[in-house]
Amino acid sequence: MSEAKYLSRRDFLRAAGMVSTGSLLQATGVLARGAGEPGKQEGAKSSSVPLRPFGKTGTSVSCLSLGGMFDIPSNQLLLKLALKWGVTYWDTADCYEGGKSELGIGQFLSKYPETRKQLFLVSKSDDRDPAGMTKLLTRSLERMKTDTVDLYFVHGINNISELNRETKAWAEKSKSAGKIKFFGFSSHSNMEDCMLGAAKLGWIDGIMMSYNFRLMHSDKMKSAMDACVKAGIGLTAMKTQGGGSVNQESETELQMAGRFLKLGFTDKQAKLKAVWENPDIASICSQMPNLTILMSNIAAALNQTKLSVEDLELLRQYARETSSSYCAGCAAICQSASGATPPIREVMRCLMYFHAYGEKDRARELFAKLPGTTLQSVLSCDFSTAERSCPQGLPIGKLMREAASLLA
Repeated sequence: MSEAKYLSRRDFLRAAGMVSTGSLLQATGVLARGAGEPGKQEGAKSSSVPLRPFGKTGTSVSCLSLGGMFDIPSNQLLLKLALKWGVTYWDTADCYEGGKSELGIGQFLSKYPETRKQLFLVSKSDDRDPAGMTKLLTRSLERMKTDTVDLYFVHGINNISELNRETKAWAEKSKSAGKIKFFGFSSHSNMEDCMLGAAKLGWIDGIMMSYNFRLMHSDKMKSAMDACVKAGIGLTAMKTQGGGSVNQESETELQMAGRFLKLGFTDKQAKLKAVWENPDIASICSQMPNLTILMSNIAAALNQTKLSVEDLELLRQYARETSSSYCAGCAAICQSASGATPPIREVMRCLMYFHAYGEKDRARELFAKLPGTTLQSVLSCDFSTAERSCPQGLPIGKLMREAASLLA
């Protein structure tokens, strides 16, 4: 692509983003002026984020979920507005923001205790053993000023073997005690195998997994989805933007952005709508740390315009063109090819936060928490075998060295 053409494309996308942000800020202003006390009806609501059934639990949840990995104590207005517009599925974890995420929710519920009954509240445990899970759950309940969480996840499993009979017994005991209503897990890697395994267990209520316009076309993901639906498992999609910005230039990206703007929404909103096209997805968990993103996602949820076959094919074409810059989370393949170290998927996740989300400090913080040998193994490991085995054709060695340079 020529330099002149590149500049034209870049300027177009920047202008499109400015137009979108301007209109969203205007909408946010209108919403903020109309914000009252949560739980109180102050005038008629024009609309609310739609609800969807959460598997066979008998519970319905908002199709848009508030991801809690941000400074919630300092963003109480955002919680108020999310609740006002029907974003009632709130997702957090014991580890988010060093515990401040749950403390922020507790701060909100202390001020507005009557709103607890409106919420579908989710938290997670990094621990796997029952004693550790009990300790973390107890702390989460204390932080959030609540007696129960609606759904409790084991956080970020890579293999279904991380859950066993002891896990099942713990979940049943916690349900009986009224500490949790439902139980499940989240997964960023090897999602399909974890989902297929969960469908066979018979006691998993919910799963949150990476799922987006790139992954939805995979035959293995389709099979995993079908198995979970038949098992009655509620499904929450995360990482729905499909990796954010890519390394190479794509003519389809320009075409896609222009087409969707003419239809009245951005390409980011279109990616959400593509996921919602699947009725088996109960909710999309999105990190929405500011009012602009919150209102953009709410607008997408309220917009009744369906994506056409041509729209969906455009997203699929874009996914094909840019597949070599997206880690699909199939860590079992590259990890087995390169040996036990370094943790390729986890390093890729750090790069995702650095590049796609622009959260450089968080990326470095996550990288620092990886095993102490990670940096040395990143610099010394030969990734050629892993690269040959990668279905996406990722330049793994180059990306690992980039991570060492940017994040260490």
